[in-house]
Amino acid sequence: MTSKTITIAGVGEVLLERSCRAKHINISLKPFKGVRVAVPRGVSYARAEAAARSKVDWIKRHIKRMGVVEKTADGLRKSGPVDREMARRQLVERLAELARQHGFEYNRVFIRNQKTRWGSCSAKNNINLNLNLVRLPHELIDYILLHELVHTRVKNHGRQFWDELNTLMDNAKGLDRQLRRYKAMLI
Repeated sequence: MTSKTITIAGVGEVLLERSCRAKHINISLKPFKGVRVAVPRGVSYARAEAAARSKVDWIKRHIKRMGVVEKTADGLRKSGPVDREMARRQLVERLAELARQHGFEYNRVFIRNQKTRWGSCSAKNNINLNLNLVRLPHELIDYILLHELVHTRVKNHGRQFWDELNTLMDNAKGLDRQLRRYKAMLI
């Protein structure tokens, strides 16, 4: 058996799923998908269920937060499909403007409908941007564009990266936290 679904009072359905990658029992919540418990090899489903039941208060708190994220994502999705050409034009123009303004250089830009990321920067300084960025508030779009531009110079998320990003915009970490509210749009 690779998975088992249980019901926990006050929480609802919880998926217990065998994971060859997990080293420990791991409880996660994903918008529109619910609660999942990763069960490592060698750990019984009964033990994983007991772990989930012991964390009911934590799960309930996060279910409330997830409800807010799902509501935000639903509202944005109801605005209809994104016009690919308009999104491409808008994102590429703004990226070029920010790069010029702050002295960054990059190679190519790709606009994709990614499922897990808002953007990324390759080792060759090619920048990938999520099509759904255009649905975000302007300050978050700029945050993501600058985030990827900084990656053309600093290839990790260490202190140097955050220091440089903070010189370009106030409260980068705060904007990063705000962005989490929109994570459900990536699914």
